[in-house]
Amino acid sequence: MHTEDDTADWLGIPTPLETARQHALLLENEVEELNRHLRAARENIYKLVNMQAQTEKDRDEARARVREKAGEAALLRKKVSDLELAVRSKERANEDLRRQIPQGCHGKLR
Repeated sequence: MHTEDDTADWLGIPTPLETARQHALLLENEVEELNRHLRAARENIYKLVNMQAQTEKDRDEARARVREKAGEAALLRKKVSDLELAVRSKERANEDLRRQIPQGCHGKLR
């Protein structure tokens, strides 16, 4: 008496064990590929973390330079203000001296 299992071999139908092995191979390949993707993702994360650390270092250095230049700018603004005060003071002194000169002498001094 013949059953379906007797004809399965010559019909090319895999046995349950062959089906399980094939499924296991497919799963192994999928796990290997997922591990490759995971490894690549970890490498990318590592690179991004390093890039962020470098960016933060660069930012901190830039902030320090900005603070330094802001201090220099404040000193220069103070110097300009002092010079402007000195110029105005000298202009006032010159005006006072001009007023003290008799009216008829203005033309002779020029």
